[in-house]
Amino acid sequence: MHPAFSVIFLTTLIGLGQGLFLALYTEQVYSILKVLQTQVYIEYFSKASMVSLGLLVLGLIASFFHLGHPERAWRSATQWRTSWLSREVIVLPISMFFIFVYGCIYHFDLNATLFNVGEIPINISLIVGFIATLMTFSLYVSTGMIYASIRFLQEWHSPLTVINYTLIGVASGFTLAAAIASEFAPGLLNFYTGWSIALIIIAFIFRLFSLLRNKNLRPKSTVQTAIGIRHSQIKQISQGSMGGSFNTREYFHGKKESFVHSVKWIFIVMGFILPLLLLISNFYFNDQNILLAAVLIQYIGLLFERWYFFADANHPQNIYYQMIS
Repeated sequence: MHPAFSVIFLTTLIGLGQGLFLALYTEQVYSILKVLQTQVYIEYFSKASMVSLGLLVLGLIASFFHLGHPERAWRSATQWRTSWLSREVIVLPISMFFIFVYGCIYHFDLNATLFNVGEIPINISLIVGFIATLMTFSLYVSTGMIYASIRFLQEWHSPLTVINYTLIGVASGFTLAAAIASEFAPGLLNFYTGWSIALIIIAFIFRLFSLLRNKNLRPKSTVQTAIGIRHSQIKQISQGSMGGSFNTREYFHGKKESFVHSVKWIFIVMGFILPLLLLISNFYFNDQNILLAAVLIQYIGLLFERWYFFADANHPQNIYYQMIS
């Protein structure tokens, strides 16, 4: 498939923003349950929530560049009964709203305790954060299922698509949470760094599973089925027209196999290995610049990962247009 950069930025930015919010809420739940003994960093939660919201807004803006008629964008939400894209369009602003409210609760110090469950205080942010968490995971599933539900693209039609979207987004969000914590909440730095290391390793393992799975796939279509002729020996010598077409532009990336192969190794190194090494090294050097470098390198790596994700999907129509593709 042809990777659209607007969709690449959309999926990576909202995934990062969602992951950052989940990092915040995870720490809050751990603190309330007294699994993690730390002070309440109100400024950190306020600023990090706004960063999360900002990333979701940037992702939403990026999505408009993929629309032929942005003024009709509202129509994309009308098919929510059958379309995962419509569900994503609905869940995204709902997630943004509750993350915004969550940040405002901390910014304006409105986090009053409503009631207690045993010794556990249930405050406003805990309830709002729980709703935002449900919406956030719904958004991960909706985004992943847009691609996983396409049966004829074998590389995408797998539960691994949703799992990878979720794990990669959450891992990148925890890395960003660690970088922000180094400035505003140093007491949480080791907590987020440890979580980020674990999540990057898990995300890397599942991404490797998907790479191995896709490598061993065998196309269900053949040249014979593509053109409707059952002859055993068919050799295509022409596309059937002199120039390209919408099909050849939108359903194939147009790059050499060596280029695609190099992109795969770039995203493996920059998206997983280097950030992991930087996070581990920060336990010894405790340098904010190391964490910022980890965030930047990881995000660039995830841009390459998302490009590869789209380019790796081989549309069956490319069998018919093989002289171009």
